Amino acid sequence: MYIPTWSGMAFTAFVTDVYSRRIVGWRTMNRMPTQLPLDALEMAWWVRERAGETVSGVIQHSDAGAQYTSIRYSERLSDAGAIASIGTVGDSYDNALAESVVGLYKTECVKIDGPFCTTDELELATLSWVHWFNENRLHCSIGYLTPIEMENLYYRENTTQEQPLLGELALHSPRGVLREVR
Repeated sequence: MYIPTWSGMAFTAFVTDVYSRRIVGWRTMNRMPTQLPLDALEMAWWVRERAGETVSGVIQHSDAGAQYTSIRYSERLSDAGAIASIGTVGDSYDNALAESVVGLYKTECVKIDGPFCTTDELELATLSWVHWFNENRLHCSIGYLTPIEMENLYYRENTTQEQPLLGELALHSPRGVLREVR
């Protein structure tokens, strides 16, 4: 998504686990190359792998933006064992979760804490907001739990399963959604 700062435009991408609504990866930059969503994806992989979860077998859905159709991005998905899938053009259902998180981010972070002087300032505010979003914000779609509570509940109920929580991920980008479905 595009966010104006006093020093120019900034861009933020998120990776969200659709099951728990947890933002597991994000990145803010002053430009929008393939590296922006790739960094957010790498953070998501790192978070899940650090928790002992596998990311192999994830189906990654995205819009047809150049960042997601690039050779570099496609190769990284392949290296992780993820399967790429591009959503339909102009389909609002493909972008519903992305638009929801983007709207919350703009309302609860950008409008409240901004305007920002620099991309670095926005990045720090984003870090704080993501922590709050995951640890404190209640979500009606998951029974008025926080994303962390939802994940903890899932793992308490599924301790004997070796399946990762990585059920669905959505990468919110300046140009749409990258949703990963297991």
